[in-house]
Amino acid sequence: MDFRLIILALGIMLIFEGIPYFAFPEATKRFMNEVQQLPDKTLRFFGFIALVAGLLLIFLGSRILG
Repeated sequence: MDFRLIILALGIMLIFEGIPYFAFPEATKRFMNEVQQLPDKTLRFFGFIALVAGLLLIFLGSRILG
């Protein structure tokens, strides 16, 4: 396993995670308050969809890029 690839993937993830906090701090706070009002079932559903989408991207990327 190439640990360089893991470090790069984590770095890219942190960049994308940090963009909303840096660029739109007020909107991010409002969004977080709205998320707290959502039922757990809804959050689990969106979490599941994100997991499946991530796994699908990894699978397709590994197939296409070899």
